[in-house]
Parts: sequence; C-alpha cells; structure tokens
Amino acid sequence: MEDGIGRYFINLTRMKSKNARKNDHENEGMYRLRLYVAGTLSISARAIHNLQEMLEKYLKGKYDLQIVDVYQQPKLVEQENIIAVPMLIKEAPIPKRLMIGDMSDIVRLKKGLGLE
Repeated sequence: MEDGIGRYFINLTRMKSKNARKNDHENEGMYRLRLYVAGTLSISARAIHNLQEMLEKYLKGKYDLQIVDVYQQPKLVEQENIIAVPMLIKEAPIPKRLMIGDMSDIVRLKKGLGLE
C-alpha cells in the first residue's frame, strides 16, 4: 500500500464542492458523479487524484462526487453492473455516461462529462 492512498477513502468517500453543500433542491444542474475504485490500488488512487483535479478546474462548485470502494460496497457494485474499475458514472445531468480508466485522458473525460 502506498503512503497516503488510504486517506482518499476517508476524506473523499463523499466529496462535495462548496456550492454543492446547499440543499438538494437548490442543486439542479449539479453534476452527480460516482467513482468506483478497488481498494488502495495505485490505479484507483490515480483515478481519484486525476478526477479531483479535473473537477476543481472545470466544475468547481458544480459537482457532487461519491467514491465507492468495490470491496466495501459489493451490493452497490452488483446493482450498477460494474464490470471494471476505476469506473466513473455521471448520473446527472443527463444523459447518464460511464467512463473507465484512471481518468488521465482529460479530453476524453471532458467529452464524457459533456464539457466539450
């Protein structure tokens, strides 16, 4: 296990940007994202880091990110039919999109989030 990876799962299990902390009915237009990761694997840590940087750069104040460890939430993984990790699911705004990988391809990630 690499130093510092475990803190992501403690601090970022449910990460909201400052403006996303308002009441849910005030959050229309917010990006609702769920990132599935596998424990403390380095690819999971990279995906968290890369996604967090991208969100703060392009969607600051406009996102709600939930990070799910597939080992800790197997029922949720089964419900979502997760076939690979890391996997990012954009639930809102519609359309729903799925992205797989370490989130390092910013162009592809932006396109998947509908930012291009």
